[in-house]
Amino acid sequence: MKIGIISDTHTKVQMAKDALNFLIENGAEFIIHAGDIVEVEILNLLKNCGVRYIAVYGNNDAHLAQYHGKYNLVQEPHYFKLANSKFKLMHMPYYMAPDADIVVFGHTHEFESDYKNGTLFLNPGESCARNKSISECAMLEVTEPTLLVTYYTKERKEDTFKHQIFSYERIKS
Repeated sequence: MKIGIISDTHTKVQMAKDALNFLIENGAEFIIHAGDIVEVEILNLLKNCGVRYIAVYGNNDAHLAQYHGKYNLVQEPHYFKLANSKFKLMHMPYYMAPDADIVVFGHTHEFESDYKNGTLFLNPGESCARNKSISECAMLEVTEPTLLVTYYTKERKEDTFKHQIFSYERIKS
């Protein structure tokens, strides 16, 4: 299963739209937003992107609580099963215990893909290109033997995404 992951979209609706469209065009079957959504328009993009999604509140999302029932918004840490894997979704990297197969987080605005003792810790970086000149997102492909992370970057003024691939052999428990 291919899972598109974005985070820290903040007020950059067009950058969020570009990342979502890119992930879906490249086969994402599910979208995860790791918080700091900020704009209701971004929630609408998620809701209408054509695939299932989940989004966690970030530290800049308290004002979105009024829309909780209209969108698939969750509080951190949120656990769920997808692709025969246990996920933990959060924005703030406070709950970094390896108590899931895959831990998705945001907040730091820095890409991270680290496989430790059977747990993948994944931060897609910032979609908003606020702290650097690139918009970032990731695709996670979950199969039984491997976890394949593709990290995408796009310069603010460019139309195309560049990528790096990280592959991890899953540890059987």
